[in-house]
Amino acid sequence: MKKSIFILGVTALLIACGSSKESAQKTVVKTAPLDVTEFAKTITSTELKDMLYTYASDEFQGRETGEAGHEIAVNYIKDFYIKDNIAPLQANGSYFQDVKFKQLYTPEVNVNLAGKSLSYFTDIVSLSASAEASINANEIIYVGYGIDDENYSDYKNLNVKGKVVIAKEGEPANTDGTYMVSGTSEKSRWSSNGRTARSFKRDAAKANGAAAFLIVDDAAFNFYASIYKNRAESNSSLGLSLESNKDEPNEMLYMMITEATANSIEDNLLSSNTPKTLSKQITLNQKSNSKQMISKNVAAYVKGSEFPNEYIIISAHSDHVGVNDKGEVFNGADDDGSGSMAVLEIAEAFKAAVDKGQAPKRSVIFLHVTGEEKGLLGSQYYTDIDPLVPLTNTVANLNIDMIGRIDPKREGDRNYLYLIGSDKLSTELHNLSEEVNKKYTNIEFDYTYNDENDPNRFYYRSDHYNFAKNNIPIIFYFNGTHDDYHKVSDTPDKIEYDLLENRTRLVFYTAWELANRPARIVVDKAVDKTAGN
Repeated sequence: MKKSIFILGVTALLIACGSSKESAQKTVVKTAPLDVTEFAKTITSTELKDMLYTYASDEFQGRETGEAGHEIAVNYIKDFYIKDNIAPLQANGSYFQDVKFKQLYTPEVNVNLAGKSLSYFTDIVSLSASAEASINANEIIYVGYGIDDENYSDYKNLNVKGKVVIAKEGEPANTDGTYMVSGTSEKSRWSSNGRTARSFKRDAAKANGAAAFLIVDDAAFNFYASIYKNRAESNSSLGLSLESNKDEPNEMLYMMITEATANSIEDNLLSSNTPKTLSKQITLNQKSNSKQMISKNVAAYVKGSEFPNEYIIISAHSDHVGVNDKGEVFNGADDDGSGSMAVLEIAEAFKAAVDKGQAPKRSVIFLHVTGEEKGLLGSQYYTDIDPLVPLTNTVANLNIDMIGRIDPKREGDRNYLYLIGSDKLSTELHNLSEEVNKKYTNIEFDYTYNDENDPNRFYYRSDHYNFAKNNIPIIFYFNGTHDDYHKVSDTPDKIEYDLLENRTRLVFYTAWELANRPARIVVDKAVDKTAGN
């Protein structure tokens, strides 16, 4: 309890300081700031190692989304925040955000093409198990390679809205061996990596309004048909999708067919690169088969002292891929144990600042999302279905996914980090990132994977993308892949803990600068959210 005394000039003093306890605290902070490096020093390789050896141990059973091991993981994270007295983000006092999934099983599919019933697993398989549709059309649009690029487009002057579309794998080449899209001897993103190339073609069909997209690729077909048939016979799940209470447009049907099936529509159809309309009757009926499952995001935060309703989000995914048929555990030390423990250490550094009377000006959220390995589902749930703070008040997302190892391509030059997305939406964010690094950590930033035509498509493959698509500036911190990626050999003894410490401090310093700037960073490169993915 404060004592009441009169001081000469108190009225003037109260006016100058805003006559509030909060303003008085701000004045104290400004007159005696501590060096931010003192807080960064709480991030240590020793603590990171101790925590990661626990988090990536067999006890956590590979942290499979929604399974018992992942439940152990999210409780470990929650207990850390409780121990360090870092508050839950939600007003109800819970650190957990329930994420509702549909666990998908083999859908019921019936397809009739020109009077012939196609056999599932032999002629056709669905790659969109959550979709439900009934399509009856009297024509099919063949779109050649199914590419829609500024240098080459199969959709030019072609209306496929509401139509069934067929495309083949690959991309066109010139007579001299160069490719029409890239203009070089290097394949473009439309064919250089099978899975991502097919996703580009799927997205192009969706963006052009197709009701169903059929891709022809026999090698991939045989791979998926074999896996899906085994899962159907064992009644195993095909994967997860989000369950939403919102009214959403019907998902586009996405299926694979064999070359024989495609050529049965028209002789030697695939030998042509020229799009055409085929007057053939086709019916496609699919009903999904699923059951509900609930997993958890974890969210804690420190409250901002001046702009508490503006937020910096630091994220990592808490899940991994579980246990294989042999009972071997995928420990996921780098993917993404390294990122998960980094977020905890960063949270501890911010709490150290708060305890010294130097709370950040903006609020900082520490978000651990589930379901990244199933398609960025936990972050999608947060951004698209149930954001815990308004997206319009979210200043930036710093996403950490694999920062504890060295890419074999960088052996002998270990003090590096791949940065992705820093310049996509905000010039200020990119410049701030560079300045912070030069001032504090001196890591070589490698922007190889920031290229829009990167065939690996990493910009679209971690949780930051769900923020970026909502025009929230992001940085994705990444050490690149290695021989242990998604293998049981991704273990904590292979982590480079000195690098993990310095990289974690980099993210802390960047978040600190973002949180303490006089004004929030400007989004000067906003994307059109009505465009296709």
